[in-house]
Amino acid sequence: MPVFTRTDCTFVRIIPSYMFTKNSLVLLFFAFPFLAFAQTYKEKHYFDLSASTTQGHFTTALSWSHLHGLGKKGKFNIGYGIRFTTAFQSEQDFVTAPAKLTSGVANPTAMFRENILANFDTLYIYRGNVNTLNAVIHLQYNLTSKLEAGFNIDALGFSFGKKREGIYTSSIYPAGKFSTQTAKPTPFNLLLISDNDIGSLNSELYARYWITPKIAVRAGATFIFAEYTTDQKLSLDNDRFRNKSWQAMIAVTFAPFKS
Repeated sequence: MPVFTRTDCTFVRIIPSYMFTKNSLVLLFFAFPFLAFAQTYKEKHYFDLSASTTQGHFTTALSWSHLHGLGKKGKFNIGYGIRFTTAFQSEQDFVTAPAKLTSGVANPTAMFRENILANFDTLYIYRGNVNTLNAVIHLQYNLTSKLEAGFNIDALGFSFGKKREGIYTSSIYPAGKFSTQTAKPTPFNLLLISDNDIGSLNSELYARYWITPKIAVRAGATFIFAEYTTDQKLSLDNDRFRNKSWQAMIAVTFAPFKS
């Protein structure tokens, strides 16, 4: 009958502990890249509050975004987000929106065509307000550890706001003939190209500087498409009218998970 000594028993107790430690190291080795990715993913959540203005326009936006660094150094970033924008217009003309009327084509070549001014109707709105909730595309380049330059643009979403009365001027009616029309923000927003776009869209070109690891300021320009749809079809079977504006922008960024 075999006899186990005290040393044998100690060795038996050690084996499971040793095997457990070895397996843990193997698991940690394979899990480390995923843990590192999860930490990086968590850090690049940005929350922004922006304000922009130009004559007759004031816009505020609240947004969340997440960026992914590309390449070994991760200086170039691509990302996505959600943005809520409130755009106010004071005494502004909204002109014919569809590309098939403004440039004669409804495809990407519209951006290279001259405007057909004879097709432009005007809807003058004294006090406009368009609210949008859109998905956003982000591009950014990290110039230094604290300074970044970027661009973002709304891609898809919806708009809402109160109905407004506007003074309508038609391109085919005699000069000086006006009518009052009721319009509301175009409900569906879609980024296409140039005047092919549908609805109201916000885009920004900016530089961002990190004051602390978690707080940054942004400055640049905002380009706003604000669009209304009239209750009825008007000249040239059109009911969509758009106002475009470049605005000076300033914003604050908060990155709560950034180390």
